[in-house]
Amino acid sequence: MMDIINNPELWKYISIPFVAALIGWSTNWLAIKLTFYPLEFIGLPPFLGWQGIIPSKARKMAEISVDATIAKIGKVQEVFAQIDPRVLAEYIVETVEPRVEEYVDEVMLVEYPTVWENLPDSFRQHVYDRVRKSTPGLVDNLIDDLSENIENLLDIKMMVTDQLANDKRLLNRIFLECGEAEFRFIINSGLYYGFTFGVLQMVVWYFFQNWWILPVCGLIVGWATNWIALNVIFRPLNPTKIGPFTVQGLFLKRQKAVAESFCRIITHEILTVGNIMNAILNGPNAERAKNMVRKHIKPIVDDTAGMSKPLTQIAMGPKGFASLKHKVGEKAIQISANAFLDPMFNNDRAEAVESIMRERMEALSSEEFQDLLRPCFQEDEIKLILIGAALGFAAGLAQVIFVFDWQF
Repeated sequence: MMDIINNPELWKYISIPFVAALIGWSTNWLAIKLTFYPLEFIGLPPFLGWQGIIPSKARKMAEISVDATIAKIGKVQEVFAQIDPRVLAEYIVETVEPRVEEYVDEVMLVEYPTVWENLPDSFRQHVYDRVRKSTPGLVDNLIDDLSENIENLLDIKMMVTDQLANDKRLLNRIFLECGEAEFRFIINSGLYYGFTFGVLQMVVWYFFQNWWILPVCGLIVGWATNWIALNVIFRPLNPTKIGPFTVQGLFLKRQKAVAESFCRIITHEILTVGNIMNAILNGPNAERAKNMVRKHIKPIVDDTAGMSKPLTQIAMGPKGFASLKHKVGEKAIQISANAFLDPMFNNDRAEAVESIMRERMEALSSEEFQDLLRPCFQEDEIKLILIGAALGFAAGLAQVIFVFDWQF
C-alpha cells in the first residue's frame, strides 16, 4: 500500500484532474475580468493590448441594454407621470418662495443696481409680494405645459444611453450587479467542470501518451467550461420538465431579483428628477424647453412692473425693460435646473418610478428578459473562448514538459 502511495507516477496522474480544475477556474475567471476590465485601453493600439469588452463598446452595449429594458418598460410620458407633475410643482414653489426676495434682488442689483436701490422700500416690498403671489400659478402652468409636451422635449432612450456610454464604470456596475450570481457561477463552475474533464483527460493519457494529448485536452477544458456555463445560465429559456425536475436557465430563474437590482440603479442614479430636468433644459430640444420657461415667466415681469410701468420704463428705457424680462427668464431657467438637486427629493421620486418599472420588468417574457445580460457575453465571445482555449493549451503543454518530463 505504501509503495502505491509513494509511487511518483501515481501522483502525476492524480494531478491531471486538479490541474484541469485550475485551468477551468482560471480561464473562466479571466473571461469575466476581460469582459469588464480595464475600463480604458492598455497597451499599443489597435491590436497589442486590451480594453474590457463592455467598456470598449460602451455606447453599443448601453443601447442594447436600453433597448432590452427601458424601451419596453418605461415610456417618457409614463415616467414623468410617475414622478407626478403636481408634486414637482409643489416642490418648486416650496423651494422658491422662501428665496423670492433674494432672487429678485439678485437680478435687479446685477442689471440695474442704481434703479433698484433708489426705489422706495414699499415699492420693492410690493414687487416681492406680487412675485410670491404669482409663483404658484406660474409654476402650475409651466409644469402642465412640460407634461403635455414631454415627448417632444425629452428622448429618454438617448438620455440613458448617453449617461451609460459616458460612465463606463456605471455601465459595468449594472451588468455586474444584475449578473452577480451568474458570474460567480461561471467562475466556480470552472472548478468542477474542469475537474470532470480532467478525470477523462487522465484516462485518455493513461492509454494514449502522445505529447499533444494534454495540451489539446487543456484547450478543450478552457473552451468547454465557458461554453457549458453560458448555456446553463441561459438555457432552457422557459421552465422545462426533465423527469421529476423542472429546470430553467439560472439567470432567467432570478428575473424578479434582477429586475429589482436593475430598476434601483436606473431610477436612483440615471432617471432622477435632476437628470431628467437637466436633459430637458440642456438636451437636443433645450431651446424649446427654455422658451417655454421664458413664456411662462414673462407675465410675472409684466405684472410686477405694470403698477408703475412708466416709472420703470423711464428708468430703464424700453431696451432695458426688455432685457430685464430676458434676465428674469434666464434666472427662472437656472432656478428650474437647480431646484431638483436635493438628493432626498430625487430619492423619493425615484422610488415612485422604480415601483412601476420593476413591475413591468418582472412581466417581461424570458426571451425579452435574457436580452439584458446575454449581449455582454455574446459581444466578442469568440475572443474570450479563444483566450481560454489558448491558456488551456499552454497549461496542458506545461504539464507534459514539467510534470511528465516529456522529451521532444
